[in-house]
Amino acid sequence: MTTTEQHTIGASGALSPGSTPLLRLEHLGKSFGPVVALDDVTLDIPAGAVTALAGDNGAGKSVLIKCIAGIHRPDRGRILWQGRKVELHNPREAAALGIETVYQDLALCDNLDIVQNMFLGRERLRHGLLEEEDMEAAATDTLRGLAVTTVRSIRQPVASLSGGQRQSVAIAKSVLWNSKLVIMDEPTAALGVAQTTVVLDLIRRLADRGLAVIVISHNMNDVFEVADRIAVLRLGRLVGVRPVGELDQRAVVDLMTSGSSERLAPADQR
Repeated sequence: MTTTEQHTIGASGALSPGSTPLLRLEHLGKSFGPVVALDDVTLDIPAGAVTALAGDNGAGKSVLIKCIAGIHRPDRGRILWQGRKVELHNPREAAALGIETVYQDLALCDNLDIVQNMFLGRERLRHGLLEEEDMEAAATDTLRGLAVTTVRSIRQPVASLSGGQRQSVAIAKSVLWNSKLVIMDEPTAALGVAQTTVVLDLIRRLADRGLAVIVISHNMNDVFEVADRIAVLRLGRLVGVRPVGELDQRAVVDLMTSGSSERLAPADQR
């Protein structure tokens, strides 16, 4: 558990009194016709910590992160960023605040190299020409700062990278733009043991650098390996938020499937 987590996260998984989270969701609700995807979700996301979202398929995890990323607009409730209410109409507005999302498909172009992928859509120009050396230097510094050392060249085509290397490039791309919150959807899906270890180490380094991280994962082993706290969703409702040291996998499964757990005191389930 990080130092930041120890100072700001109490036993309930909530921030200590008087502290302001980087992101706060208050009574968030989202419906698609008669289907209620999110129902009165209130959740704090602190800087310098990894918050894992757990829940079965259809629990509302993807809808929640898409509300944060500016893809969906909540029907109810509000979003506070550094204590100030914001309305996110699109992903560009979320990115302007410092919110970056790495989806499961990574959104990388196989026919481009690492530098081209990291600056895709945000190329640096001077007098109408690409600043190749400047972009190479920025990409190199970002990868080095995150201790991504397995790629042999920043001009290596993404098509030639392993799954773990691709995920590392996608994460590096997300932090290249001075992001404050990085959201990751199933970052270790389909990765081998060694590649999973590389990606989990990289996620921890993001939090250690002071970024807020939200991770969606169905792999409970990975969740308990990397997370500081776990927020559990069930049928669109938040049924528990706890520091990872006060949970075990059975309690999380209980919350996911029934909304409660005999392994936790009633006051802890909220």
